[in-house]
Amino acid sequence: MTTVQETIVLRGHIIDSLILAKVLDLILTMGGAFDLDQVEIGRTREDQSYARIVVRAPTVATLTHILRAIQPHGAVVERDTDCVLQPAPADGVFPEAFYSTTHLPTDVRLNGAWIDVEGVEMDLGIKVDSRRLTAKTVPMADVREGDLIVTGQAGVRVMPLQRPRERDVFAFMESKVSAERPHGHVIADIARRMRALRDEHRAGGARAKVLLAGGPAIIHAGGRDALTWLIEEGFIQVLFCGNALAAHDMEADLYGTSLGYALNAGRAVPHGHAHHLRTINRIRAIGSIRAAVETGVIKSGIMAACIRTGAELVMAGTIRDDGPLPGVITDSMRAQAAMRAAIPGVGLALLVASTLHAVATGNLLPASVPTVCVDINASVPTKLADRGSFQAVGLVMDAASFLGELSRNLGRSV
Repeated sequence: MTTVQETIVLRGHIIDSLILAKVLDLILTMGGAFDLDQVEIGRTREDQSYARIVVRAPTVATLTHILRAIQPHGAVVERDTDCVLQPAPADGVFPEAFYSTTHLPTDVRLNGAWIDVEGVEMDLGIKVDSRRLTAKTVPMADVREGDLIVTGQAGVRVMPLQRPRERDVFAFMESKVSAERPHGHVIADIARRMRALRDEHRAGGARAKVLLAGGPAIIHAGGRDALTWLIEEGFIQVLFCGNALAAHDMEADLYGTSLGYALNAGRAVPHGHAHHLRTINRIRAIGSIRAAVETGVIKSGIMAACIRTGAELVMAGTIRDDGPLPGVITDSMRAQAAMRAAIPGVGLALLVASTLHAVATGNLLPASVPTVCVDINASVPTKLADRGSFQAVGLVMDAASFLGELSRNLGRSV
């Protein structure tokens, strides 16, 4: 039977990270075959390994699909070819065969040299400046007619993540999610990582910020005080949320309720269903959350902590929002751009009790950023933990329990 073939190479820690095994398995399951032409295994943990593999397939289409599937694992076609560039046909439109990025470090080959792609993020295109010899990711909505966009798979190199050197929960290769697994040691490891990042951030570290993306269940479930403490103590520098978390946080400060439910008494209060609306209305009358805090109307809580510590706050709206509060970005593309702008410098992301913000944030993060997803619904951390990274952890538990235990591990006394 006639076959087509292509030679690919793998470099790096391809043995201990199981990358070689994954690539060979993909070749077979997608209808191909392979010959291990050359394999050199590193002698120590620090040494890199090398594999030269001849990939065979019955058709050109099958071979193309295989090469596209194994590329995110670091497989590079051995033939030295530059990437193929095509101009965008119109504003907001990629060329038909545009290369769709992963969240892994990526290089493209221009004029015989490999250059880094800036702003690594999944599901974008790659825009090239052929005069400056630079490449960066670009969202579809931001591309302009005539921009040179990378097309096809040729001349693109993806570097898979290696196993982290740190001996903590992020170093394990599997990211199983179960409500029955003990959480204590995982949260203790997260706390140790956060303490180290805070020290690094205070020393001027370039990639030491901790980001938390959270939903209103943090307030409803009783996690407000713990999150406030984490921000005030400098453990969290960036907060992504929506209208609801901010509104209910300030409702708790003004009325002692969340969605009209008394947080201390454990019961609904008369006319409490309107408390969040009255809160939003009052903040709108004042003009901004910052003004409400600085004038003493809002005295405590998550929003007050963000204002007083200078933590970066991005509030992205949804179609169901009341109000919304001043500062909530109602244009989804503008909100995405604001979140994207806050990602550089993040060294750890906590995605807590918000499917919407967890998925949005996870899609924006490079695979190299350790990520913790916490939700009472197992499907949310399962989805976020399986992002092709050795540094993703999923916890099935309620937000208040997680934030409470995390803050106690970091020194909060209750």
